Order: sequence, then structure tokens, then C-alpha cells
Amino acid sequence: MCEDALSSGMIPETVLLRSGQEELIAKWKKEFPAVNGAEVLIFSEPLFAKLSQTKNPQGMALVVSVPDSLTSFPYEEGKSRYIVLEHLQDPGNMGTIIRMADAFAYTAVLYTEDSVDPFNEKVLRASMGSCFHIPLLSFSSSEKIFSVLKEKGIPSIGAHLHGKDLKTASFPRSAALWIGNEANGLCELTSSCCDILIKIPMPGRAESLNAASAASILGYLLANTPDI
Repeated sequence: MCEDALSSGMIPETVLLRSGQEELIAKWKKEFPAVNGAEVLIFSEPLFAKLSQTKNPQGMALVVSVPDSLTSFPYEEGKSRYIVLEHLQDPGNMGTIIRMADAFAYTAVLYTEDSVDPFNEKVLRASMGSCFHIPLLSFSSSEKIFSVLKEKGIPSIGAHLHGKDLKTASFPRSAALWIGNEANGLCELTSSCCDILIKIPMPGRAESLNAASAASILGYLLANTPDI
């Protein structure tokens, strides 16, 4: 993940290394010129373990600034696809969905500002570095997101338990897929504003899928659906 951040243009303020990893800093300085301006701190193994929330840290970490917000909305007519997260709270779900959006070449991940911070440590780990590859845009409300999408002519597809069965649904490839809160799904107003509501047929006994699983299934299908 550190190398993903560096290769994505992140400029480190500080490099933290566990004793015995000194060769790594020499390698990084050759591969990533930005590292040359960073402060380098070496820690004993017990002390480095206290710096990390993982049980078995790999022995390296970076301090970088959160990427600057985009000054313009990323959009390419007829080709743009978005994942929209409304009130998402679980870091694992957020990170997994960001990773999925990156894997399937989505244009951006949009989220309401009351969602979990996409640069939360658990989100970063779950995204496996994808948080550095794809634009992440925060909005004060769902209404603000709808406003921007409608201005660009992007239809909204909502994942909803009362939506149209995915087997019979058809939707445009250039669209925004909305995923709601883990416990409550999309709020009523958001559901009513979506152009299409769809659900994943589940013949088994489980009542629902978690947000990341549902987003991955729908996200793959949307990314590979020809325009209709």
C-alpha cells in the first residue's frame, strides 16, 4: 500500500521503518524521488508494533496528506459510471467498494459526508491502495449528488429490496449506482429520486447481502452492460 501511494504521486512527509528495513528506504529513494525529501524515522520492533493497529505489521508506514479534492466533476459523455454511497458506515464495506470501483474502471466514487471517512485506516487497508487510484468525492447531501448527476444527464440506479428483479431489468451502462446504509438501505427520498430500482434475486434463505457484496455484483454487471 505504501508503494501504491508513492506510485500514485503521494508525497510523503515522514517514512516510518522498523529496524532491519533500512534497505527499503534506499530502494524507495531510487524509485520514488519524492521520498528524498521525507523525514525518515527508524523504530525498534516493539515500538513500531505500537504504531500500527495490525497485529503483524510489515514494518513500514508513510505519513502523507489526504489527496486534494478535485476542482471539477470527473465526467466523459456516454462513458462515465459512478458508485454513490449514501450514509455508509462500515470501513470494510467502504474500502471493498472503492476497490471494486477501481477494478471495474468506474469514473469516481461519490459519497455523502456522513459516511465513514474513506481515508480511515481500516478503509485504506480494505481498499488495498485503490483509494489512491480513483477519485473520491464527498457531498453534503444526496440531493447535491442528484443535482450534479442530473445536470450531466446521468441516470441513477438504486439497489433496493423492492426494486425490479435484476434478471429482467435493463439499464444504461453510463449511470450512477446507489448503495445505501448497511442497516436501512437507501433513504425513502433517495429511492423515489432514482430512475431505476433494482434488486438481486436471492433464492436462498439469507434475507440480504451486505453492502459490499451487493455493490460488487451490481457494479460488475453495470460495468459490463452494453448501452441500452
